[in-house]
Amino acid sequence: MLRSTSVARIAVLAATFASANALATNGYFSHGYGNQAKGAAGVAAALPQDALVIATNPAGILFIGNRLDLGVDVFLPRRNAALKGNPPSDESFSGNDSQIFYIPEFGYSRQLSDDMAVGLAVYGNGGINTDYANNPLARFGATGSAGVNMEQMFVSPAAAWRITPNSSFGIALNLAHQRFSAKGLGPFGGMSIDPTSVTNNGRDDSNGWGVRVGWQGSIHDRLDLGVSWQSKTRMSKFDDYSGLFSNGGEFDVAENYVLGFAFKATDALTLALDWQRILYSDTPAVGNSASSTGQLGSKNGPGFGWRDIDVIKLGAVYQASESLTLRAGFSHSEQPIPRQETFFNILAPGVIEQHASVGATWQLNQRNALTFAYTHAFGEWVRGAGSIPPGFGGGEADIYLQEDIFGLAWNLSL
Repeated sequence: MLRSTSVARIAVLAATFASANALATNGYFSHGYGNQAKGAAGVAAALPQDALVIATNPAGILFIGNRLDLGVDVFLPRRNAALKGNPPSDESFSGNDSQIFYIPEFGYSRQLSDDMAVGLAVYGNGGINTDYANNPLARFGATGSAGVNMEQMFVSPAAAWRITPNSSFGIALNLAHQRFSAKGLGPFGGMSIDPTSVTNNGRDDSNGWGVRVGWQGSIHDRLDLGVSWQSKTRMSKFDDYSGLFSNGGEFDVAENYVLGFAFKATDALTLALDWQRILYSDTPAVGNSASSTGQLGSKNGPGFGWRDIDVIKLGAVYQASESLTLRAGFSHSEQPIPRQETFFNILAPGVIEQHASVGATWQLNQRNALTFAYTHAFGEWVRGAGSIPPGFGGGEADIYLQEDIFGLAWNLSL
């Protein structure tokens, strides 16, 4: 059995790296948490499989026993943009100067009694990265390469209690850390209350906290229900980018909630569905339109113009044998970026709508297992419509994103 000091060291190591190069796929949120969930499109609200369920529904840790889950994702995004009808000529741009990203995850749970469990999850909540060697803003006076890097890490201690024989309530404290950097955005300085705090200021950090609460219970012998809500995570401001984000550098993490069902179709096959609602519009830096009145960095100033979205995830888990579990899933997200908002979103093309996932867990012995998950996020273009402002010469900006994600995890029963 691992000592608590060993678990603490692993958690600290995971926290050190979990925010490094984190990207995401439902807007800027991850498509799932924990490689066992990711192999089934991220379903977890009513189907806890590993300790990373804390990130979706902390009530689930009461049903998974004592375990340690340590994994990493290899993330391969493809980002592209095109400017059309904008002088001097149409041109396409690759945002893939940085191509491979590694995203660790850590989960731990322990049963204190039949009626109470505690746990800890450390994970990349989301983010976005673009890296244009050929700067799309060069025609407007920008110099050097262009892009942004946003990383979000959550460290989430959690507890769950049995409230009826077949249901539990859980709560997680989300201790959040963000990193942000931007380069090559000089032309936007003329739109800002502080042109010196828009671009090329290196990495800035932000910290904050919020909570996630959830419930899970059996409503039939073969049907489980789960529901959870995550508060808006209030973050300290990015002082070095106070002229880019509204309210002087404010970038909070969006509120969201999840409703899920898990149906045991046969003794070997479980079908699950999660519905997630992400409230991007309530975070001014993300939700305000780029055409909003006022200047960049001002109170309630312009942002990326993202809409609230619904995400539907469908997953299947099949126990093929005592030592092999197979998974598959598909998810669909509404489009967060309106066609008129594509110009600013050259920097953050979070346009993915559909994912397909497969995965498997091999039980190596009584205590040790290995989990593999693969997700393909289908390429999506959003074509601009009235997207480039007249002050930048008019025309359209088109943005594209496609992703492949390979995950591997070690699952240890304690």
